[in-house]
Amino acid sequence: MNNKLQNAIDAFASLPGIGGKTAFKMVLHLLRQGHDHTERFINALKEMNDGITYCNVCHNISDDAVCEICANPSRDHGTICVVETIKEQMLIEQTGGFQGVYHVLGGLISPMAGISPSNLQIESLIKRVADDENNIKEVILALAPNVEGETTAFYLFRKLAEYKVKITTLAQGIAVGDELEYADEVTLTRALENRRIYRG
Repeated sequence: MNNKLQNAIDAFASLPGIGGKTAFKMVLHLLRQGHDHTERFINALKEMNDGITYCNVCHNISDDAVCEICANPSRDHGTICVVETIKEQMLIEQTGGFQGVYHVLGGLISPMAGISPSNLQIESLIKRVADDENNIKEVILALAPNVEGETTAFYLFRKLAEYKVKITTLAQGIAVGDELEYADEVTLTRALENRRIYRG
């Protein structure tokens, strides 16, 4: 096989959920679409790679140093929703039912996978609360109800316990062991609306 073609296939196959056959189909599709279409595709990826950064406040993806949500004065900056990744943040935002702000951890504590608190955006969350303790009313732990999610929630609960902030978690409705990404919008909205005090 042509080396350039194989390199393109390998690049697509490196994406999650994309096998060799699917990658081959994608590459052939791009070739059939012609140079202009492929150039637009490449430019979109290059713009994403060069232009997108991470918010200095919440660690969400952003075009600027501070994302649109953190910079929006109409959002409730006294309520911080803590999520595992950008994917969960986007899911919650799509429901349209949450008007607070977010904090993206970048993962969950998992000793088995070698992920410790120092590998996550935990200290920056603690600093957010400590620096604005009088104005931050609530921290919502919107983490997956699995072992890693519970471990992370308990760790955060202990770290935040010294501050005057209400710590809540999503209401039941998302099955234990499920990931937030598989919850439909209605379930996710109700879980947020009916959140409960986290007891640790």
